[in-house]
Amino acid sequence: MPLSPELLEHLRSKYSGSAADMHDPRFQKVAQTIFSEGGTRAAPYSGIPTLLSAPAFAVDPKVPDFGNLQVALMGAPMDLGASNRPGARFGPRALRAIERIGPYNHVLDVAPVHALRVGDVGDVPFRSRYSLPLCIEDLELWYRHIAAQGVLPLTVGGDHSITYPIMKALGAKQSLGMVHIDAHCDTGGEFDQTRFHHGGPFRLAVLDGVLDPTRCIQIGIRGSSEYLWEFSKDAGMTVIHAEEVAAMGIPEIVRLARQVVGDGPTYLSFDVDGLDPVYAPGTGTPEIGGLSTREALAIFHGLKGLHICGGDVVEVAPQYDPSTNTAQAGAQMLFEILSLMAFSPALKP
Repeated sequence: MPLSPELLEHLRSKYSGSAADMHDPRFQKVAQTIFSEGGTRAAPYSGIPTLLSAPAFAVDPKVPDFGNLQVALMGAPMDLGASNRPGARFGPRALRAIERIGPYNHVLDVAPVHALRVGDVGDVPFRSRYSLPLCIEDLELWYRHIAAQGVLPLTVGGDHSITYPIMKALGAKQSLGMVHIDAHCDTGGEFDQTRFHHGGPFRLAVLDGVLDPTRCIQIGIRGSSEYLWEFSKDAGMTVIHAEEVAAMGIPEIVRLARQVVGDGPTYLSFDVDGLDPVYAPGTGTPEIGGLSTREALAIFHGLKGLHICGGDVVEVAPQYDPSTNTAQAGAQMLFEILSLMAFSPALKP
């Protein structure tokens, strides 16, 4: 049926103005923060790149003061715990180079960089690029400063070994729950004469009393390392293998995740190898048969309102993916976690 003259005239009168002229109140609020009075907005490829295009916020490593930030975005460029292909140390730089993530999350109805006091505070200061134990110490100290100031940390790794010292800092007063998307449970024991590696952060966190295994759910687990993960089930973690996802369905996984973590402080950890390598080949330990980006997004979208106290995106190794799709997916997941933080009871006023 052809467009009526009346409807055409209505559309012309309503939509012939600037792209910043929105009529839905939700969209008006976003547009007012994005567009200038002249109807322009900053080019996504201009300026100094930051995580999610958040404002840069300088922090003195010797006297770390995070000001009045509610959320601190940061990089942890360290991959000394990698067991296979190294390169996740370049993850933070790769995610900073990704443009056009956000500003508006239409599913969660929030523009988080504008709704929150959030800044990119740079990278965790490490004393050594060669010593993993020293890096673990540096991470814990840095995140203790963050926690003491009531700021929620959102981190780009780096390999998954970074999450153990982060949890030690955040869970010092009350043990954490966790929603963990990954191909691997990362609850392995000591091997190659070290207990610090990216295959064991959550075993260490549980044994240190900072992670409550009965409030942990691990989603997307698969691959040839299943024999390493008996600690997860023995400790009481809920494990959903990748091959179970289709049969269970995303709504049931979301329901179960919310039930498992409850209303206590919860950490979100997203390993990019939780995605099938068709979506994210740029990682150190790819495993076929993983989640799609759509499935991962749907899981996150179902977590709105949880008591999220921190999160990370880890294991992006950009040199194995010339398409930059892995970094794109990682940046989008970072955006989703930040969006969820806007609704967290852990957020300081």
